[in-house]
Amino acid sequence: MRHGSQSFTSRSAGAYRLWVDDPAAFSTHRITPLHHNFHEHPLFQVAELIKLGKELAPFEQCRFMRPGLSPASVIAHDSRHPGGRSIDEFFERLEEPSSSVALYNIEVIPRYQALLRAVVGTMQDSVESEQPDVFRVNGFVFISAPPSVTPFHIDRENNFWLQLHGRKIMNVWDHRDRRIVPAEAVEDFIVTHSLRKVRYSEDFRAHSVEIHARPGDGVYFPSTSPHMTRSDPDWTGPGDRVSISVGVTFYTSVTRKVARVHQVNRLMRRCGWSPRFPGESPGTDAIKASLGGVVGSVRSKLIALSPSARRFKQATAPPPGSY
Repeated sequence: MRHGSQSFTSRSAGAYRLWVDDPAAFSTHRITPLHHNFHEHPLFQVAELIKLGKELAPFEQCRFMRPGLSPASVIAHDSRHPGGRSIDEFFERLEEPSSSVALYNIEVIPRYQALLRAVVGTMQDSVESEQPDVFRVNGFVFISAPPSVTPFHIDRENNFWLQLHGRKIMNVWDHRDRRIVPAEAVEDFIVTHSLRKVRYSEDFRAHSVEIHARPGDGVYFPSTSPHMTRSDPDWTGPGDRVSISVGVTFYTSVTRKVARVHQVNRLMRRCGWSPRFPGESPGTDAIKASLGGVVGSVRSKLIALSPSARRFKQATAPPPGSY
């Protein structure tokens, strides 16, 4: 299935926007610190985000992180609170140390879908000059009371990460640095969503970009850029004990092509070959991307023939954003 570029209602958000210090130097292929004023938007205020969380809870889109995690922990969000609290009780006790919830796919709520598109719209011209065809804009809100840690991991999408309230430290690495995440680990994640081979070592920290974010700070990072966050309690005070950030993620024609190449590489690797990583051979990538599109189409058709077989779906589904 071919996605056309989303024509957002507006490529700006009026009074709200993202910006970088040197617009001419912005590239979708590298980590770029940025600034924004979306932390002032009414829908990103704490009371509105609590309201949003309660709307999403019945759909199991409020995911809780257990306390005591480290950068090397396995990242896992559970739809049930580790202490058995209801969503109402969680928000009543939100400022308790180590309270943590992630609001998944907030774009299912129409007013937030429009807001997320406005966020991307402020930078869409810059993005599409290198990566045309923006599609599937999603949003994830992270609410936590320090001390809190989001472990080391990678995502499939490009990401505008914005700090909205409180403070947080983001460490992010170049997605092309194979010392940090090996090619096969990236491939496994793109095709099967497994982070088993994406493992953290404290030696990595010196190679990261570290951002000490306050409201109005943010960072853009490309698909599969390793990253992790932490929030320490040294800045907190009465009535100000919560850190909130939002990841506004999206796919493009480039992320689609790379996902298709990974599909073919995985098949080649299973045959005993050592395929080149996407980007190492543009000509070969073009051939693999065409083949990967066919593979994805076949997988989608197989799923349609067995709509009730969950394990079959997991084994055959093409990577999100690849079709």
